[in-house]
Parts: sequence; structure tokens; C-alpha cells
Amino acid sequence: MVPLDTVHYLLIVVFVLGYLAIIFEHTIKVNKAATALLMATISWLILLWYSGSTIEEKLGDFAKHVADVSQIVFFLLGAMTLVELIDIHKGFKIITDKINTRSKKKMLFLISIFTFFLSSILDNLTTTIVLISLIRKLIPEAKDRMLLGSLVVIAANAGGVWTPIGDVTTTMLWLKDKITTLPTITYLFLPSAISLLVCVFIFSFFLKGHYPDLLESKKERNEPGAKLIFYLGIASLISVPIFKAWVDLPGFMGVFLGVGLLWLLTDFMHYKYEERKHLRLSYVLSKLDISAVLFFLGILLTINSLETMGVLQNLAQFLGRHIGNMAIIATLIGLISAIVDNVPLVAGAMGMYPIAIHPTDSLFWQMIAYCAGTGGSILIIGSAAGVAFMGMEKIDFLWYLKRISLIALIGYFAGILTYILMKAVF
Repeated sequence: MVPLDTVHYLLIVVFVLGYLAIIFEHTIKVNKAATALLMATISWLILLWYSGSTIEEKLGDFAKHVADVSQIVFFLLGAMTLVELIDIHKGFKIITDKINTRSKKKMLFLISIFTFFLSSILDNLTTTIVLISLIRKLIPEAKDRMLLGSLVVIAANAGGVWTPIGDVTTTMLWLKDKITTLPTITYLFLPSAISLLVCVFIFSFFLKGHYPDLLESKKERNEPGAKLIFYLGIASLISVPIFKAWVDLPGFMGVFLGVGLLWLLTDFMHYKYEERKHLRLSYVLSKLDISAVLFFLGILLTINSLETMGVLQNLAQFLGRHIGNMAIIATLIGLISAIVDNVPLVAGAMGMYPIAIHPTDSLFWQMIAYCAGTGGSILIIGSAAGVAFMGMEKIDFLWYLKRISLIALIGYFAGILTYILMKAVF
């Protein structure tokens, strides 16, 4: 058997090499989805062959992680299906027709505020999918919407951290009684808002002038049933947290309920008309970007292999041993979450620091909620929202790193400073 330390190093090497391949996707001409799937497969093969536990234990861990990741992948598939169905019916035209401004700065402000508040009741992943689809209708040119789409990621991540249902890590902390609802909103709303507003202010210097008029879009007619599909599709997405709390089933089941009902409805509405076959859901499914979903699957399973071997937990313990200040530890965990998934990092932190030492709603847990959520915006691969944006708009990792990462980092620290000042005053 290979020593466990060696297995740790092998997994880290696979992760680093795969991560570099994703970063330089356009240079090496290898699709990032292929790299992510290879990373995941090789990582789990190393873990299954060379780790110290029995094969049954390792397969049990693998099955558990596949079940967890599948929930996210199914959710993503369902949400993308609903959004694509709305889009193909030209339902988003209902909103775009009401947005009369073509000013880049005004558009920046409108989109950021809308995303911030929508993400607090939806999750940041769904919000990003909806808003990127909406922006495509407002700004047809891909280059023009790259900065605006990047701001959607930052706003979605910032909006998700100040309510217990807005981000998966905040929900984890809430369910484990690390934070409660009212103190979370009270102490995290302003830091999250400041974090976003600082980014919006910096972005405004890069967005000047006006976007081209959407004359053709304004003249374009809605497809039959556009309004009904739009309102039912958005209602399906917004009702997911309610469905989850009510029946205690995973969120993707709520999305699937919406998909199933709209599938029945659109088949009933359009089956008589041959010219409407493109409006039926069986056609919509063929339009989904499956490579984006596979990329998401590969990344999450790779991170899960690091979690299973205790690499992330060891990292959390290292921080605990060598850094005494809990605010600095929370800040570093947020920075690390820009590179690896924040869920296992937060899970490791919850396991390391008992409630007896750090009570409910303490500074540490609130900072973990803020940092783990907003820190993912620093790199495009650091959050579900960023990964979705990367897949939907084919954004290059290096493009985001050069143009967006520093802005997101400044906003991240602005929010931390705001939170510390609030704690000092109140």
C-alpha cells in the first residue's frame, strides 16, 4: 500500500495539473469539461487503489459524494431547462421590453441590484443562470456582456450570503445552528452590499457610453404562450426553497416538479401545430449545453476526492494551529474558497471548531458565512455561479483573472472591513 502522505501529494498534483489545464484551455485546445472529468476519474482511482481504508468504505464514500453532487447537477439541469424553455418562447422579452435604458452605467446598476436581491431568495446558481440568459437578450454581442456577466457572478455570490437560503454554505451553517436568521441578516447585509457596491463603482470606470439599440428585438413578436411560460417558469424557480422546506425533499425535486408541469403544459399547448415543435420541451432539451454540466460534475467530484482523503481538513487544521486570530482564519478560508469548493472547507471548519468554543452567531461563524460565499468570486472557478457563467458564456479563466479578480478581491476586503467596523461599533 502506498503511504497516505504520498496519496495526498498525488491527489494534489492531479488537482494542480488539471487546474492549470483548465486555466490554459484556449492555449492547449482541450475542452475544460474533458479536463475536469479526467481529473475526477484519476483522483478517485488513486483514492480507491492506494488509500488505507477498505474498498467497501471507499466505495461508500464515493457513493455518498456522487449522491450529493448529483443533486447539484440535477438542479442545474432542471434550472437550465426552465430557463431555456422561457428563452425559446421569448419570455424574457417581457422584461427586456421594460428596460429602456441603453446606458452601460445604468444597466450595470440595475442588473447588480436585481441580482443581489434575487440571489437572497433563490440560490446564487439559479440566479446566475436566469440573469445571464436575460443579459443575452439585452446585449446580443458577447464581448459587450462579459463585464456585465462577471458582475452578475459577484452580485449573486454577495446576495447569497446574508440570508440562510441564499447560499449552500450559509444554509449549512444555519442548519447546524452556527448562525440564526435575524442576526445573519442584521450583520451580513451591509458588508455584502458594500462588497458589491465597491465592485460596481470600480466597474463603472470601465463601462462608458451606451449599448446598441435592440431595434430588431423590439419588433420581434413573442411566441404563443410566452407570458404564461415566463411567469410559471420563474414561479417554479422561486418556489424551490419553499418546496424544499415544506416537503423536506432535495431542491432539485422542486425544479423537476416545475419541469414536469411545464412539459405537460407545452405539449398540450403546441402538439397540434407542426410549426411549433421547437417550443416543446423535447426540442428544448437538445439545446442544453451539456458540456457545462459535465465540467461542473468533474470539478465537484475532484474536490470531493480531496475532502475524502482529508486534504481540506488538514488545511483547516494547519490554519488553526499556526494562526490564532479567528477573523484571519475566516478570511483565509474565503480566499482558499476561490480555488476549491467552499462546501467542504466550511464543513471542515464546522467539524474543527465546536459550538462550545465558538457559540451560535459568533464573529467567527458570521465571517465564515460571508467569506466562504463572496470569496468564490475572486476566481471564476471558485463558485457555482462562476462555473455556470464560465460554461454558458465560454469565458476564459485568464480573461477573468486579468480583468475581474482584483476588483472582486477589493470588494471582498471592503466587506470584511465593514463587518469588523460594525462589530466594533455595535
